[in-house]
Amino acid sequence: MNQIDLKNRVAVVTGGAQGIGYAICERLLVSGARVVVWDIDAACTAQACDTLKALGPVRGEVVELTDDAAVAAATAQAVANEGRIDILVNNAGITGGNATTWELEPAVWRRVIEVNLIAPYLTSRHVVQAMLKTGYGRIVNIASVAGKEGNPNASHYSASKAGLIALTKSLAKEVANKGVLVNAITPAVAKTAMFDQMTQAHIDYMLGKIPMGRFVDVKEVAAMVAWLSSAECSFSTGAVFDLTGGRATY
Repeated sequence: MNQIDLKNRVAVVTGGAQGIGYAICERLLVSGARVVVWDIDAACTAQACDTLKALGPVRGEVVELTDDAAVAAATAQAVANEGRIDILVNNAGITGGNATTWELEPAVWRRVIEVNLIAPYLTSRHVVQAMLKTGYGRIVNIASVAGKEGNPNASHYSASKAGLIALTKSLAKEVANKGVLVNAITPAVAKTAMFDQMTQAHIDYMLGKIPMGRFVDVKEVAAMVAWLSSAECSFSTGAVFDLTGGRATY
């Protein structure tokens, strides 16, 4: 494992209690960061933090990320406890199941947009203000190759991730000369609990699109996040980093 220096940095990871988010927390902790997990699942968050604490300082908080007031309160609490926030990883997301656009219920479509796009807007909105006060910050958004290409039977998910890519680029330009860098990662699918929300046909479709013939490992995503969260990442902002085993061609 390459060593990334995140000593004394404070990181907030959304959806950090399981899957890709948990792997990101692991990597940031072993790199020296103090980690705050924001997740909606109280039991899962408590269990994750109990395990992660062996690697470094970690604290969990139950946050409804689509609620502006809840995100504002969580941000204020993190700053009060840790003194500042240096890193924000917008990882929390849902797939919303699979169906054609006309078969997807409006409530399901809206909920996917709320969790995958509105929530990162809200967390960025509040956390970036704390970063601007210190003149330093790294924001990493976990998007998806679906946001580049559009997956059939996943218009809600694809649209939400395309929006997250655009949010990344817009915010990055707004803070480019203020010490805050904002980047996105577009992974192919990884084997996580999100598989439970997908049909087998959709899973097979996604695997068939990857030239390497395998899914991305959560630790591979975490490694990219660690570098993008570091001071060594100093001239990349508004960028989209591909992790698709050769699927993406741009």
